[in-house]
Order: sequence, then structure tokens, then C-alpha cells
Amino acid sequence: MTQLFVVLVAYLLGSIPFAYLAGRTQGIDIRTVGSKNVGASNVFRELGKGIGVTVMALDIAKGLVAVLIANSETSSPWPLIAAAAAIVGHVFPVWLRFKGGKGVAVAGGAMIGLVPIPAVIVVVLWVVVVGVTRYVSVGSIAAAAVFPFLVLAFGAPWPTVVFAALAAIMVIVRHRANITRLRRGEELRLDFRRSRAHGTERGPNT
Repeated sequence: MTQLFVVLVAYLLGSIPFAYLAGRTQGIDIRTVGSKNVGASNVFRELGKGIGVTVMALDIAKGLVAVLIANSETSSPWPLIAAAAAIVGHVFPVWLRFKGGKGVAVAGGAMIGLVPIPAVIVVVLWVVVVGVTRYVSVGSIAAAAVFPFLVLAFGAPWPTVVFAALAAIMVIVRHRANITRLRRGEELRLDFRRSRAHGTERGPNT
């Protein structure tokens, strides 16, 4: 029962729609603006840098806390299952009729709890790629593609390597529309120079 309870808690943590809640504090339904995606990058564009970074940090924390709880209450393979449950919760949140975000930040937080060093390296890679290209989608895809190999290189157990590979595939598949827009030159870039007020820019998001 403890294991199932931990998985349920992980799912419910993942389901907390911080992007949606942040929009509501500003009188906006984030599902109806920009890309309509319930994720931190849509919040970043529509509500500004400060709120966007806060939502991203909270989404990362969802995955991390889920794994930390599982580590303290269970043994292998349940922390991996809890990590998966948190990601599923974010992508399919019960509170929003199972229509959520893409799970990148939550997956990153879960991986910090599971394999800290590879996860931190990938977070740095994501920051660098996004900083250079200003495409969140490119940073997310690059980080996902590299991550399983880093996990393998640092000698993680095979179940963790397999989980990392599956999570990476999920991230890339969830960005297939972004890949299409990148090929067409239609993907929007982030603007780091100023906070973006609601309504100043619209279009696809990551």
C-alpha cells in the first residue's frame, strides 16, 4: 500500500497546474492564449519572465519532490515509477481534464532526484542552448537527446538508463509540432530583454 500511495502522491504532485494557476492570478486562462500550452514557456511569453521562471521552478520541484518522497518511503524500482507518475500527472492532469504541458521541467526535476550529476549537466546544456538560440524547443530536444547517454556514461543502473531513454523519447515526441515549425521557420523565440505583457505576442510555444 505504501508504494501505491507514493505513486498516487507523485501523480497528484505532477498534476498541480502551476502554469494555469499563475495565469489565473493575472486574470488569464493560459489555455486560451499563445500556444494554449499549460507550460512554463507559454507563461514566460504571455505573462513575463518573472512568472515564467517561477512556474518553471515549481514544475521542476514537482518532479524532484515526488522522487524524494519515493526514495524516503520505498526502494527500487518505485522511485522510477514515482518519477513516471509525476511526469504523467503533468502531461495528463486530472484537474484540467487530462490536458497538460509537455513534461520537460517535471522530467528534469525527477531526474535531479534520480541521477543528480547527469541531470545538472543537462540542465546547464538546456540553459546554454536556449540562451544561444532563444528556442526553448531546441534546448529541450537537445537535452533530451543527450540525457540517456549521460546517464549511461555515469554508470546508472539499467532500469534508470531505460527510464531516461523513454523519458527522452517522450519529450522529443511531444515536441513534434515544434520540430515542424522549426523546419518552416515559424517557431517563436524567447525575448530575454524585457518582461512580455499579455497580448504583445502570439504564436506557437514549446
